[in-house]
Amino acid sequence: MLKVENDEEFALECEKEIDLFTKDITSFENEMYLSGPYDKSNAIIDFHPGAAGTEAHDWANMLYRMYLRYADKHNFKVDVLDYIEGEEAGLSSATILIKGKNAYGLLKAERGVHRLVRISPFDASGCRHTSFASVNVMPQFNNEVNIEIAEKDLKVDTYRSQGAGGQNVNKTESAVRITHIPTGIVVTCQVERSQIQNREIAMNLLKSRLFARMEEERIKKLQAINGEKKDIEWGSQIRSYVFCPYTLVKDHRTSYEEKDVYKVMDGDIDNFIFEYLKMEFRNARKL
Repeated sequence: MLKVENDEEFALECEKEIDLFTKDITSFENEMYLSGPYDKSNAIIDFHPGAAGTEAHDWANMLYRMYLRYADKHNFKVDVLDYIEGEEAGLSSATILIKGKNAYGLLKAERGVHRLVRISPFDASGCRHTSFASVNVMPQFNNEVNIEIAEKDLKVDTYRSQGAGGQNVNKTESAVRITHIPTGIVVTCQVERSQIQNREIAMNLLKSRLFARMEEERIKKLQAINGEKKDIEWGSQIRSYVFCPYTLVKDHRTSYEEKDVYKVMDGDIDNFIFEYLKMEFRNARKL
């Protein structure tokens, strides 16, 4: 009887040791994969629906919620920098800031076009619809990052902050819109009550978007050198979310897939991110 109890205790101790060892390996792998110059930075995420009207606007909002749930699961803090509602449902565009260690390093895996297949709740005929939305992920920069922006290249507008339904939430023109004239990039911020603070946040957001554009150009050059050709258009999706006629989420870059689409939409995307980081690490070692 004593031997059985000792065997059970020994088995439990072994399980604990294996669990701790597995966690150590996972932590080591994460540090190994997240070694980029900006990986430890906060992440800025832009959401833009595709051209399918209300259905695409709703899909963009579903993705918006998915990343809010992901941030909550990881104890990341979220600031909504900009949110414009769709005419009938969902959103027309949105920008959020996710604050936390390695936020950018993890969420950069989500950059690209996301595809939805489902029976649309906005179609009385009950037809299956395919919709697209783009997710752009950038590191957050601050005043210490040296990206030169000439004042003459900027057009700055101020306006009253707006809440849900377009209602003014501030009597002063505290919201800021900055247009970078050479590139046509437009950034807005209304998260703070102070115009000065909103301008500072908007300028750092502009730096992030300029950085993202430079990264896109760098990747295009690498693809040209390697003989690759990838269209950055609707249809060149990185991941598909299928609700009908079956349920499946599949990443087209890594081929990783899960059947529980509802769990994924509730922010459980760690496995997709991890598989992408592993793929990128392997590809980098081949260069």
